[in-house]
Amino acid sequence: MGSTGEFELLTLLAVARLGDGAYGVTVRETLEERTSRTVTLGAIYKTLGRLESKGLVEVTVAPPTAERGGRRKKMYALTTEGRAAVQGSLSDLRSLARGLDPELEAP
Repeated sequence: MGSTGEFELLTLLAVARLGDGAYGVTVRETLEERTSRTVTLGAIYKTLGRLESKGLVEVTVAPPTAERGGRRKKMYALTTEGRAAVQGSLSDLRSLARGLDPELEAP
């Protein structure tokens, strides 16, 4: 499967949090609301494409809608491998953080 970088992990977490509502714009909004990052849509789509090629997210295309000017929307969901990658990364982070000075530990 290969490793995931920090931004890829954050993107996977946003997709997981959004469930059925995960598409480029909502992933970006979630990341900007829940992290200290400002993110471009280009960075989101590039990362989602990389995650798809790694088999960590799957894409479905929603039917076109009038409010989108007849354009289709790509919807993203974690695959089984994506869920395992998130679980493994979070487990590693918790393990590394355990026992650090209190000011470094996550709340």
